[in-house]
Amino acid sequence: MRATARARANIALVKYWGKADAGLNVPAVGSLSITLDSLHSETSVEFEPTLECDTLTLDGQADAAALERVTACVDLLRESAGIATRVRVVSRNNFPTGAGLASSASGFAALVAAGAAALDLSISPQALSILARRGSGSAARSIFGGYVEMHAGSRDDGSDSFAEPLLEAAAWPLRVVIAITSRDRKRVGSTAAMGVTAATSPYYPAWLATSAADIDSAKSAIGDRNVAALGAIAESSCLKMHALAMSSSPPIIYWNSATIACIDAVRALRNDGVGVFFTIDAGPQVKAVCVTEDAATVADVLREIPGVVDVIETGLGAGVEIC
Repeated sequence: MRATARARANIALVKYWGKADAGLNVPAVGSLSITLDSLHSETSVEFEPTLECDTLTLDGQADAAALERVTACVDLLRESAGIATRVRVVSRNNFPTGAGLASSASGFAALVAAGAAALDLSISPQALSILARRGSGSAARSIFGGYVEMHAGSRDDGSDSFAEPLLEAAAWPLRVVIAITSRDRKRVGSTAAMGVTAATSPYYPAWLATSAADIDSAKSAIGDRNVAALGAIAESSCLKMHALAMSSSPPIIYWNSATIACIDAVRALRNDGVGVFFTIDAGPQVKAVCVTEDAATVADVLREIPGVVDVIETGLGAGVEIC
């Protein structure tokens, strides 16, 4: 009753922000993402009859704060298997945790895949995506590789809120250059920030109203392999999401000075003919998405920006795997 899985982080090009059902963790809008090859979580799950309670070790340390979410997710697997056995979970990320790099996405995707394997459950990728969503909304997308669409769904039970693959990574192998501007955990978690945004931002209704059109535009750009078109919609979606957070009460600002400098640098590169665009999730890290031949140039420029503490270059990666 033990298994290990590896899942990769993903970044949304068309963002998800806000929940339609907080209990089921159903997103208020759909989203579209790319899965990153080099950023991963590796999670081992062991169901142990002698345990009196579930345990979680994350990056070598006990993590009581995250354990409640892990237990809630594992409970769904235990229910399917008809058992009550407690579980030992050991997970490690090869990139900064809780810093706006989608560690919860890769972590919960790896958790449900390893848990299902440990219990020898026959679960479809779509069903795994639904289970992962219960732990983290973006984790539903990390079940799959390449280009992925997340459906918000409309059913009361959340059964139509899942991700599905759009295009394999090898079919359009873009590169992603990530400028790390802080390794610290973000002060406001995504779930809490979404709740504040939905309740207080005057722009939230417009966000809900424009999401579907953004996804359609992004899918067309991907189908055409059009970096400029995809970049325009990705940057727009990113800035709209952060405008929502900034317009909340109290305001939620994830950026730092290096974040803004990286945005300016990406725009300057594009003006010089480089095929690149930026996106930023709930954190200060800037992800520059570019064509393969321009990746080295983008990395060199971002590395020289004051406040950038590291640069990670990656291609697009595969979906969750049992190790």
